[in-house]
Amino acid sequence: MELSNLRPAEGSKHSQNFRRGRGHGSGNGKTAGYGHKGQKARSGAPRIGFEGGQMPLYRRLPKRGFKPISRKMIVAVNMDRLEVFEDGATVDIQALLDKKIIHDACDGVKILGGGELTKKLNVKANAFSASAKEKIEALGGTAEII
Repeated sequence: MELSNLRPAEGSKHSQNFRRGRGHGSGNGKTAGYGHKGQKARSGAPRIGFEGGQMPLYRRLPKRGFKPISRKMIVAVNMDRLEVFEDGATVDIQALLDKKIIHDACDGVKILGGGELTKKLNVKANAFSASAKEKIEALGGTAEII
């Protein structure tokens, strides 16, 4: 051990639960960091966001959009994303999760007709667009709604 290696013990300097208002010797006595007089020095100071009776900012700004409580998170998957599966494979929600095409935070999957599909697949999903169903069945696969 050398003088250059010395450091204060862990947690001994400037902890968050510093005791304020415990006398001058503590370095933070008398007003305890609240300054002299004024509304913010008193007990019962107003809550965060209070602007002295003026309409507060969080109430002046407009609310945007509408999010119904019963909304469902439906994930759209294009046809070209299904190319990672082998010919004749069954593609369901679990298979899409395993290949990391979708995440588990969804309520359903809709297959869209974007891109090209070259393999015969048996696809099981919550919904299909008309063009997606047409493309899957044209290749000899099945599009089953679950």
